[in-house]
Amino acid sequence: MDISSPRHRVRQLLESRTVQRTIVAVIVVNAITIGCETSAFLMARAGGWLHAIDRIALAIFVLELAARVYAYGRAFAKDPWNWFDAIIVGIAVVPSTGSLSVLRSLRILRALRLVSAVPSMRRVVTALLTAVPGMASILGLLVLLVYIAAVVATGLFGDVVPERFDELPHSLFTLFQIMTGDDWGSVAKEVMEHKPWAWMFFIVYILMSTFVALNLFIAVVVNAMHDTEASAAEQRTQEELAALHAKLDKLLAAQDRG
Repeated sequence: MDISSPRHRVRQLLESRTVQRTIVAVIVVNAITIGCETSAFLMARAGGWLHAIDRIALAIFVLELAARVYAYGRAFAKDPWNWFDAIIVGIAVVPSTGSLSVLRSLRILRALRLVSAVPSMRRVVTALLTAVPGMASILGLLVLLVYIAAVVATGLFGDVVPERFDELPHSLFTLFQIMTGDDWGSVAKEVMEHKPWAWMFFIVYILMSTFVALNLFIAVVVNAMHDTEASAAEQRTQEELAALHAKLDKLLAAQDRG
């Protein structure tokens, strides 16, 4: 792209820190005002101002998106984050009256634009998406573990605590509750009143489901974030080298002309 072209100048303006920080500030302010609109007290005293700020923020988002479409041209559609922003802004533009009044509550989705506006958030989301295959495998392992434990618990404890373990669906729900750490001690005590050795089952289950399987999720995400950071650092290095080569070519060309 010609650096003197209007598109290039618009792109430089959009990529400047001032504009990016302004967009982030507008997103934050708009999210706060939308939250304030849920208060009857604030709406009674400043409802007009809140609606005005909301409309101004929406206008800024539409103008910024239109400028990006103009500046990047066909390249705009190649970036998934641009599609993400376009969908968020598109939902906000749709009239929220009549049968579409439910869309009014979806205006808070504009706050999600922080994800695309803040590079560090983008890297986190990218890492999470990269980790999905590994997380799916761990999730499958966790589901298998809970299913096996539920079948065993139904056979062992269904006759003594029927309200929790009489059938497989009840056992699955109870074991999911235990896995989240929600009052698992009370469940264990209920069973241990009839079968004192039941503590062994619950300890082994908690160790396997909570301290092993769930921590594997964290390990996969951390590893994906590390790989994403490494890829980003490598890309920045390549861009810096390309910029240095371009400067050297310009110097050499100037020397040849001299």
